[in-house]
Amino acid sequence: MTSIERPAASSPQPVAAPVVLSERRGSIGIITLNRPKVINALNLAMVRQIADCLADFESETTTAIVLRGAGERGFCAGGDMVSASVAAQAGEADAARFFTEEYALNLQISKCVTPVVAIMDGIVLGGGVGLSGHASHRVVTETARVGMPEVGIGFIPDVGGTWLLSRANGQLGTFVALTGEHLDAAGAIACNLADWQIERSSIDDLVSRLAQGQPVDDAIVTIGGTMNNDHGWLRDRPWIDRCFAADDATAIVNALCREIDGRAIAAAATIRTRSPLAVTVTLRALRIARQLGDLQSCLALEHSAVMQFLDTPDLHEGVRAALIDKDRNPRWRPDRLEDVTSADVDPFFEAFVRSNQAG
Repeated sequence: MTSIERPAASSPQPVAAPVVLSERRGSIGIITLNRPKVINALNLAMVRQIADCLADFESETTTAIVLRGAGERGFCAGGDMVSASVAAQAGEADAARFFTEEYALNLQISKCVTPVVAIMDGIVLGGGVGLSGHASHRVVTETARVGMPEVGIGFIPDVGGTWLLSRANGQLGTFVALTGEHLDAAGAIACNLADWQIERSSIDDLVSRLAQGQPVDDAIVTIGGTMNNDHGWLRDRPWIDRCFAADDATAIVNALCREIDGRAIAAAATIRTRSPLAVTVTLRALRIARQLGDLQSCLALEHSAVMQFLDTPDLHEGVRAALIDKDRNPRWRPDRLEDVTSADVDPFFEAFVRSNQAG
């Protein structure tokens, strides 16, 4: 009898975990970003799924929508800038599509009728601020490190960052935008990126109370939430407000260097390491945003700038140095603030200006 060899059974292919989880619990909806290995960095699929979940949960019977991140490391480390850079350099449409749809999601969050409770635990950067910063209730824990470090990769604080930071106390927002400084819980509240501080250990209790239908503000207060913004930077407000009031980035750095406070001098040194082009574009965007009347206008402003950045070498060099090769040695073009001209900066705002003129 001829033996017949049976083919080896193929190993079952692992099923990829969903990048966004959603559930109804009691009277609330819960949306969980679910890429913990990359600190829940956003990609296009996540943006679309979060938008769909928000739309599904918005109803008269939903008393709150909780937005949180999986894992212990953080809520969201921002957008997947490596993928965006690679796609942009390859001429693929997904790069522009990601930002366009991400900004639509930021606006959608801001317009939700149902209260949105964003739990800002651990790392909350860039696109993570875009998700949390426009929620009706922005809850930060003692572990939070919140920031908009985009100028360090040759980019601009976007996702409505110009709206939020241009409305921070004094010039704190300009300080944060141009240095890329990370904030602790109290600093995030002081800089208009959060509202309430709670303990990480109280998160589950908060969610449970919300699920039982307790009003959001009452639930936060009941578990010991505070609106504490007693941050050391408030003591630094005199030199921050004085130096960052200028509308010229070189003038800001020069003013910082004339201060006797060591933190001012350190801030000047930090800005000097950032992309000179991104710093200059960011400063102009913040000044324009301060005069705009709503988030949607600021998102349009940022969209204009970001579409230009996708074709700008500094973004791809910044992503390479910080996220790919990680040598922390970007070669900016130009490499000095003093060499950035209006002709370099104007193209980042042309689409926004044209749109306003047409409107």
